[in-house]
Amino acid sequence: MSISLLWLRQDLRLTDQPALAAALAAGSVLPVYVLDEDGSDAWSMGGAQRWWLHHSLKALDLSLRKRGSTLILRRGDTVRTLVTLARETGADQIHAIRHYEPRHRVAERRLTSEVELCLHEGNHLSPLDMVRNGSGARYRVFTPWYRKLSEALQPLPPLPAPDRIATPPRLPASEDLEAWQLLPRSPDWSTGFSDWCPGEKGAWRRWRDFERRLDRYARDRDYPAIAGTSRLSPHLHFGEVSPRALWSALAERTGSGPATFRRELAWRDHGANLLDQMADYPDRNGRAAFDRLQWRGDAAADGDFLAWTRGRTGYPIVDAGMRELWQSGWMHNRIRMVTASFLVKHLLIDWRRGERWFWDTLLDADLGSNAMNWQYVAGTGVDAPVFSRIMAPHLQSEKFDMAAYVRQWVPELASLRDAEIHALHFDGGGAPGYPERLVGHQEARARALGAWQGLGTH
Repeated sequence: MSISLLWLRQDLRLTDQPALAAALAAGSVLPVYVLDEDGSDAWSMGGAQRWWLHHSLKALDLSLRKRGSTLILRRGDTVRTLVTLARETGADQIHAIRHYEPRHRVAERRLTSEVELCLHEGNHLSPLDMVRNGSGARYRVFTPWYRKLSEALQPLPPLPAPDRIATPPRLPASEDLEAWQLLPRSPDWSTGFSDWCPGEKGAWRRWRDFERRLDRYARDRDYPAIAGTSRLSPHLHFGEVSPRALWSALAERTGSGPATFRRELAWRDHGANLLDQMADYPDRNGRAAFDRLQWRGDAAADGDFLAWTRGRTGYPIVDAGMRELWQSGWMHNRIRMVTASFLVKHLLIDWRRGERWFWDTLLDADLGSNAMNWQYVAGTGVDAPVFSRIMAPHLQSEKFDMAAYVRQWVPELASLRDAEIHALHFDGGGAPGYPERLVGHQEARARALGAWQGLGTH
């Protein structure tokens, strides 16, 4: 019987797993995950993601064992490790879902020259290069891209998880997950992650919870004090649930809630679409004119950046968001925009410093989405509003009723009334133990606009 390796990366699931289905059709299967911690990779996995990976691999192995299989763990250079494992087991092919991050694309190209690699689409709504304009060029702007995607998209029902997985009679050695030391220990800063349940079962449990609230999603998602978002992003990032399966689950749902959620699924794909076209997008301004912008980079800016990371800026919703991120590994989407805008435009600090902080602290840190969203807020991206769009924290606080959210994450302000919390963003002052604002809103706005106008591109 033919033996295939199933090369797993950010597709840690058994449902709607086309690479697994193809490998099973060919014979017996050995699922394998390779931890490649090449020090030369500037975007190696961040600390919060490592925590999630540990628990997701553990959950996947349990699911495989229930089906007569097991997860083989190896550590080292991805290509050399897979080639060695194929020879060791007599595997004829390696099946994998196509990935679009630069390091994965490099590994795929290298592997193709060594063994028979069979790549399958499955982590996105459609093949990324399928959506093109009338002249055959790929889109970089979301709205026309999404319109074309929606017209062409005809997702099939998700593939069911197999009841049994045929396994070779002799299994190769597997490394011990605990020995990888993916979990933080000294200190253990992950105690606030207890609300999360990594793994495919956790993903579908999260979906079922969100599905009951889906009809209110279009409105509720903007209010961080209520449970209005899906919180599926870490599960999507690690591929514990496929966007195609979620799109299929929405097939019979109408109204603004489902329509908005479909658009958000596509927005995630758009990040991968941009990354596939511009591999250096996480490091380079999408608009070259911003290469001349004079970001603050002195000791004072370093101090401001540190205050931002610790939630000590003197702006309640910014501080609440940054503390939520540090404690829970996640941040509400509207608060992500507010905190990112504050760093870039109130503090005039290079967006790439914030991008790196999010990369290390977010459980759902996706390379394409992280780069796209930071460049969108910063105004530097190929598909971004003008830089002069500066979010006013005091207006955001009032408009989206954020006082209760602030009280949850900033205990120094727990005794203040809503109006007092909103006013702090504009007037300063506060409560004992709470810092003064790093910079006034009007002062910060004037400084940011001055730097932008100095580019002379408008």
